[in-house]
Amino acid sequence: MNDIFYVMLRRLRHPLITLISIYSLATLGFVMIPGQDDQGNVWHMDFFHAIYFVSFMGSTIGFGEIPYAFTSAQRAWTLVSIYGTVIAWLYSIGSLLALFQEPMFGRMLRRRAFAKEVRNFNEPFYLICGYGITGSAIIKKLCNRGIRSVVIDIEQERIDELEVDGLVLRVPGLCADASLPEVLDDAGLQHSSCIGVLALTNDDNVNLSISIASKLLAPGRLVVSRTESEVNARNLASFGTDYIVDPFRDYAEYLSLAAHAPYTHLVYDWLVNPYHRPLSSAYKKTSGRWIICGLGRFGKALTREFAKHDVELILLDDDPLQLKSFNNTVVGLGTEAQTLELAGIQDAVGIVAGTDNDADNLSIIMTAKELNPKLVTVVRQNLSTNMLVYKNSKADFIMEPGKIIANRILAKLKTPLLPVFIEQMQLQDDVWSHTLLNRMSSIASDRELDSWSITVSPETTPAITTLSAEGVGVKLSNLMKDPRHRKDQLPCFPLMFRRNGDLKLLPGELTELEEGDEILFCGLAEASNQMSWSINNYNILYYLQTGEEPSHNLLAKLLKRI
Repeated sequence: MNDIFYVMLRRLRHPLITLISIYSLATLGFVMIPGQDDQGNVWHMDFFHAIYFVSFMGSTIGFGEIPYAFTSAQRAWTLVSIYGTVIAWLYSIGSLLALFQEPMFGRMLRRRAFAKEVRNFNEPFYLICGYGITGSAIIKKLCNRGIRSVVIDIEQERIDELEVDGLVLRVPGLCADASLPEVLDDAGLQHSSCIGVLALTNDDNVNLSISIASKLLAPGRLVVSRTESEVNARNLASFGTDYIVDPFRDYAEYLSLAAHAPYTHLVYDWLVNPYHRPLSSAYKKTSGRWIICGLGRFGKALTREFAKHDVELILLDDDPLQLKSFNNTVVGLGTEAQTLELAGIQDAVGIVAGTDNDADNLSIIMTAKELNPKLVTVVRQNLSTNMLVYKNSKADFIMEPGKIIANRILAKLKTPLLPVFIEQMQLQDDVWSHTLLNRMSSIASDRELDSWSITVSPETTPAITTLSAEGVGVKLSNLMKDPRHRKDQLPCFPLMFRRNGDLKLLPGELTELEEGDEILFCGLAEASNQMSWSINNYNILYYLQTGEEPSHNLLAKLLKRI
């Protein structure tokens, strides 16, 4: 606020000095020029009457000659003064309007309004730096869950998109450099209601600066950062960044599952991706030789992950130096049929077009399909503007960094237990995953599968803790009953149970809950809403547990115990 007034006073210095000088001179003239009273005596106007007269004369709102009719000298001075004051007013008003039209001053006003709105927040919110594909996907999902967000982006066009994206909640946005600590502070970094900072810009150095500032200014705050550099990832981890998302490494792990554990891969896909692939896609042959075109960061990440599971690989790149330290290589981009035939395209089961050029990637996929229509095709999308073309490419997998990061972060934010389950799931065999997948399919079919977790505590599950305190053991199965029809089951089941650090996958539904227990569920979103009703409402949970309505008077409670 002080900066705004400072700029206003500095820019309006000359107009204000001019206005004050002319008003002072006009006032002094009326005091010094002699007038005449109604008796014909000489009369001098005092300063009060002079200031009063000049004030409404200068604003041209109409006036009378007070308190006596003016002499010719006074009227001549009035004629001079009125033109002087009007010109001074026009000069001042013009300068003020010019100031308001300056982009710099507009930014200052918007930043002040933005900071004030954020300060008035009294509910939890996430501070999101970067409103690109990743940021917009995360904010939309958070809004649908009723969670507030605050956005910073360096481009005004992206901030303007906040107003037209049809979000169900108001999301304040500021066009500014998120790497500056004072900008983060205005955006609520140190606000008591801020629950996390997401550094999602496309500049690794900016993301690093955001993460460092967040850990220094608010050490206990959750910090999530994206990166596309191994060096930057190690740097982020060195000072305690809570969650680091590398789209190339994460997608390499994801695709590696498809090559050696297709059912585990599909379970992962259903839990993390909102628009998961159908169950039938798991039956497509993925074990055998894979061809990777392009040994950039993405290609090298894939090579490392595939090598962990002894997947046969043929590597293609038009730069022989990139292939120097690898075996089974072919020099060439892969856009020509001859190069793909040298790589053994006829006997391969999958091909990855992973160059940093979208046109080359699409050309590789189209050429490969002509040579071997049964191939599993993976294509890397570099530019979001090519989305329509990629959707019509009919590739089995489209590697979109923005969506990968968004899905990973959302999975982490909505329940910290989900990444733990995914890690434990990958230790199981594919037969176990196949059984789990059939169970998931029976609930969700082709609809979006959701996941959520609950922690048994007086704050988050008051109904459970109250019943337990009364000696009524609450079983896990009762949480999955429909509150409206006790005999009906909600479309969900437990994925993991954690008690005192001990994990159990697919726990038994007769398990009695204790304070501190953590349970991860998967199912339809509607089941999450109904379960939330049960764990917070004592009367509903009592009915689900016993089949009876709770007794609220002391005599009835004593009789029930007898």
